[in-house]
Amino acid sequence: MDLLMKLLRSEPVELKITKPRKTKFGDYRFPKAGERHRISVNANLNPFAFIITVIHEMAHLKAFKDHGKFIKPHGAEWAQTFRELSKPFIDAEVFPRELEHNLIKSLNKGAASSCTDIDLFRALKVFDQTPEHIVTVEQIEPGGYFKIDKTKVFQKGPKSRKRYRCLNLSNGREYMVHPLAEVKKIDNPNISKSA
Repeated sequence: MDLLMKLLRSEPVELKITKPRKTKFGDYRFPKAGERHRISVNANLNPFAFIITVIHEMAHLKAFKDHGKFIKPHGAEWAQTFRELSKPFIDAEVFPRELEHNLIKSLNKGAASSCTDIDLFRALKVFDQTPEHIVTVEQIEPGGYFKIDKTKVFQKGPKSRKRYRCLNLSNGREYMVHPLAEVKKIDNPNISKSA
């Protein structure tokens, strides 16, 4: 935790712990005139996902500060900064061995985030405290049914490169769903649709 505090104190930044967001673990905002840099991190992250997310967002702050705000958000400057900021945590062996291995692989290939690097995302999920009735889309059998949120019921279809084609039963549209999206498996879609 000392390394994390040292990193956060290295720049004038406002850290906000937010309610969980489905599409991202964290966020960085460039400061407006007279304001501080702002980072938000989801409150529901396991400790290792939290640390990696803070490093990721601090890499945005430092890359923009060092190279200007017109660089690509996950371009070469950000990737190099992310590697540099991660190094002290790796050197201190903060992460369990398998997670560290996946983080290093991700850093070497320049993945934009722990959500887009499926191997790192999967390694991080091991440390989540997920209720037993929650599974991931990749655990649902082909043709099986699952629920996202409380009302959206889907039928799992074939995998297309990185995501699964899934049919929304209420509107008949097909959606591409991340294999590690957390869902609730259901047996009878008719009963679940009205629930």
